[in-house]
Amino acid sequence: MWDKPLVEPHFDNSTKTTVVAGLGQTAELHCRVNHLGDRAVTWLRRHDVHVLTVGLFPYTTDDRFSAHRSEDSDEWTLRIASVKVGDSGIYECQVSTEPKISKSFRLQVIVSQAHIDGPKEIHMVSGSNINLTCTVTGNPDPPQYIYWSMGSIIINYSSRGGISIVTDKKSRTSRLVVTRATIADSGNYTCAPANAEPATVSVYILNGEHPEAMQGGESTGAHCQSLILLIVLGILAMNYGGFAIR
Repeated sequence: MWDKPLVEPHFDNSTKTTVVAGLGQTAELHCRVNHLGDRAVTWLRRHDVHVLTVGLFPYTTDDRFSAHRSEDSDEWTLRIASVKVGDSGIYECQVSTEPKISKSFRLQVIVSQAHIDGPKEIHMVSGSNINLTCTVTGNPDPPQYIYWSMGSIIINYSSRGGISIVTDKKSRTSRLVVTRATIADSGNYTCAPANAEPATVSVYILNGEHPEAMQGGESTGAHCQSLILLIVLGILAMNYGGFAIR
């Protein structure tokens, strides 16, 4: 019957040939073959021509790769668990006809990244509110969770009062507010979403009697320059006074 074109195995082109997955997620490539008959479906990786599965049987020692097919289904799925950046590339779904036929699929693994708005170092006086907003970019799917930590302490489960965390998975943002911050609230604040690189900022809480320190490095440098200028002017004034006495 394989001499009849209408019943020869052929690929169904309704499935996606490009799949984008975030680092650490599970990626699935779906190959649909009509009129497969007793032919076998093989998945292989193109860049090293490595056979991954034949039928439903694995042909690789990397157990992240597996083949799946529902009963009475024409769809043969290559599943890759915990994808790595190195898994990106072209995969082929091959049917053991004579000659063989194959269909290519492209997998792109992207690294999702968290970003905290504002500078990497924040200086403020005690009694102020710490207000941090974290945004997750690069992942095609929203993160399942976003954790905030200060040092080794998970803020989401902290017993300290005056803490508010509002996370919007749809917009991939999370906002942390710590009210009436004290010196004890100084530290490194980290936003850690699921399957994404975390982001960290350093927060320094200072006593209220030194408000000039709030401005950070640039303004503190300007303050030092002003102090040096005053000292120089004082020395000149003393010298000028000495000349006047003579």
